[in-house]
Amino acid sequence: MSRYLTVAMGQLGPIQRADSRASVVARLCAMMREAKALGAQLIVYPELALTTFFPRWYIEDPQELHAFYETTMPNADTQPLFDLARELGIGFYLGYAELAQEADGLHQYNTSILVNQQAEIIAKYRKVHVPGHSEHEPWRRFQHLEKRYFESGPGFGVTEAFGGVMGMALCNDRRWAETYRVLALQRCEMVFIGYNTPVHNAPAPQHDDLSLFHNQLSLQAGAYQNGMWVVGVAKGGLEEGVDSIGGSCIVAPSGEVISRCITKDDEVQVARCDLDWCAIYKRTTFDFDLHRRPHAYGLITAKKGETLAADGTLWQAAVGH
Repeated sequence: MSRYLTVAMGQLGPIQRADSRASVVARLCAMMREAKALGAQLIVYPELALTTFFPRWYIEDPQELHAFYETTMPNADTQPLFDLARELGIGFYLGYAELAQEADGLHQYNTSILVNQQAEIIAKYRKVHVPGHSEHEPWRRFQHLEKRYFESGPGFGVTEAFGGVMGMALCNDRRWAETYRVLALQRCEMVFIGYNTPVHNAPAPQHDDLSLFHNQLSLQAGAYQNGMWVVGVAKGGLEEGVDSIGGSCIVAPSGEVISRCITKDDEVQVARCDLDWCAIYKRTTFDFDLHRRPHAYGLITAKKGETLAADGTLWQAAVGH
């Protein structure tokens, strides 16, 4: 019997700087209700879904900057989303900026979490491929200071949930072949990827007309070459004067787009995904054990309970954490 998972994309339109978290969470809740009405078991929201995309500004005051981060999850602002998820029996993926107090001090991450149908956080991911730049560059029309505001996470893990093996990534991760391959080496069947991508690429404006194409190309290639479902969900539209691409879509292991958002506003689209469809590719064209030659490029394959770092090396951590 096939393993079906009905997944919703909860694409967001613009979030302006003056918008409160409470107003954003109300929008997320409205989309969650719509997703449930459409039969979804899980809804996927974008990267940095609770605030405007603040790395577009050079912010020197730590207090002003840290106002964009979450120190706990859930918290007073996001609790209504968790409460609704529990009431409806629906899971969700959510991206946000995380301010983490750790043993060696305060750390800033671009983070996503996976929440089950009982409203429990079952996995956390911290973005590995952090793009942009670290210092103020006045020549740009807007900044992209992710390297200033976030540090890289430790690697990619998978979680057994929703009847399959799930992975997470964020935005720029989707452009790198290693993201999908490291997850696939851990038997990932579906990866959730929230993103915020401006139409304009300041260092390479020649790419501007290709922004949407490159987004979909990355998602489709990652899905096909690794025999997995890919769910890419955007925050789009004109946010604080910066136009972002949208283009949220769900890609099958065949590389085919089976569901797509057609606006740059708040929009819910769903797809019924057969997780067993992954095996058609994982056991034939992309049977890693049979056809792949890791010794030729110095990589290894994770065993049960092991997690691979972005460069394909093992790091000791529980899968999914």
